[in-house]
Amino acid sequence: MAAQDEPAPNGRRLHGKVAVITGGCSGIGLATVELFVAEGARVLIADIQDERGAALAERFGDRASYRHCDVTLEADIAALMQAAHDQYGALDILFNNAGSGGARETIEEMTGELWDRTHALLLRSVALGMRYAVPFMKARGGAIVNTSSISALEAGAGPIAYSAAKAGVLHLSRVAAAELSRYGIRVNAICPGFILTDIFVSSLGLTANAAAHANATLAAVSPHAQPLAVPGTPDHVAQACLYLASPASAFVTGTHIVVDGGITVGPRSSWDPNMPSPIYELLQKAAEATSVG
Repeated sequence: MAAQDEPAPNGRRLHGKVAVITGGCSGIGLATVELFVAEGARVLIADIQDERGAALAERFGDRASYRHCDVTLEADIAALMQAAHDQYGALDILFNNAGSGGARETIEEMTGELWDRTHALLLRSVALGMRYAVPFMKARGGAIVNTSSISALEAGAGPIAYSAAKAGVLHLSRVAAAELSRYGIRVNAICPGFILTDIFVSSLGLTANAAAHANATLAAVSPHAQPLAVPGTPDHVAQACLYLASPASAFVTGTHIVVDGGITVGPRSSWDPNMPSPIYELLQKAAEATSVG
């Protein structure tokens, strides 16, 4: 059994582990920080929200610290991984989670600058996060979890630049898992669905009041967007990340977990009894036409 797969004492699944979480000051990242700390990990929180980061470092004491990191800057990423090793003496878990909705333009409207900016944030940062974490993980193996999206799986779940970048994260995770298996480093991805975070409204340029109203509206309607009639929360994703980072998934690598309340199982007509199947309607109309004829 590799060092990273040894069972944790006292029921804390990440006891003795050191984790880096990017985008850790809000949303999915914050929920994961809270869960990892509760499970015994020491966490280096990376973000560009310095006031929130300082408050979190004070809140968690010696269980977590904060470092400013713009994941579009290679030097920041390299310094982040070095800081985790210097401060805690190891690096066992990396959660590449930082991101936003990126460019909203269609393929007809897209510019190279907008495309590159989105992919630098959502895809390049993941590759570089792994590149600079691996040297510190080789000694005792580790677990890398990358945030993808259901937009990597189907059209219509996100803007085109975002969707393409998230699809890249999914395949990057597979290929990296194959390359890094020789070091006992596991790599997996998570595909969140409709999760209640600020990512849905942050790119709209809304005022604070308007954003709060938009988020409240999303919270009210989201349970009706997927088969499981409950709102998707950051903690749902954090729990999946905990599984992939912990010894519970010691034999899992190169794959992904979809956390979406079932929204990708099929069209709405497959799970909503009030939504008739469009195929059934076509067949019924054809049968009626034949009968009339």
